[in-house]
Amino acid sequence: MANRAKNLGRLLAANEYPGRGIVVGRSRDGKKAMFAYFIMGRSENSRNRVFAEYGDELRTEPFDASKVADPSLIIYSPVKTVGGDIIVTNGDQTDSIQAFLEKGVCFRRALMQRTFEPDAPHYTPRISAVLHLGGKPSEYSYELSILKCADGKGVKCNRQFFLYEAVSGLGHFLHTYRRNGDPLPSFQGEPVCVKIKSDLHAFADEIWENLNAENKISLYCRAVDLKTGKSERVLYNKNK
Repeated sequence: MANRAKNLGRLLAANEYPGRGIVVGRSRDGKKAMFAYFIMGRSENSRNRVFAEYGDELRTEPFDASKVADPSLIIYSPVKTVGGDIIVTNGDQTDSIQAFLEKGVCFRRALMQRTFEPDAPHYTPRISAVLHLGGKPSEYSYELSILKCADGKGVKCNRQFFLYEAVSGLGHFLHTYRRNGDPLPSFQGEPVCVKIKSDLHAFADEIWENLNAENKISLYCRAVDLKTGKSERVLYNKNK
């Protein structure tokens, strides 16, 4: 797998509009669980956002509240923590996953209750991840999911799930759109195996510097030491 791992920066630089993206993996030195979540936007409403951190929770917030046209699909909590699990998503399915995990019910069962976003004609996929940190570094694993429109009409949904045992220096990248377009074409295939750096700031800069300058909005990255549980975070907002 390591030989097939892609360079994350090059993947991003070659794609004008991957939309919203999740990267999850293990640092090259094997010591840390690492993840990233970024958002992009084409409309004024989508671009009018920033990330704000409240403890272990990340939220999207309006940059200029007076310009918000429709908050329903742009204001949500992308990151929350339940026990030893970290949830990362591109929408309010974060809350669904949280509620199920708190009851001892799995990530997949939570997402069986959800579908893609109702933003015809794009029908934006819902992408989600959960990091299972476990009690020992060797127990770290993570899951990814994508919920996509199956029929182009907004009626049928394909739900795909992927479970990975973490490998040092590797991660998986899942994003909403294959490329720019009208309507926007949904991501296809398995999450892409990518190389993960050991330094969180280098990891964050690789993503931020290669996202399309016009369309990028915000990026959040976190590394968690698998022995101590200590976290390090990086947050970039284009709107300041």
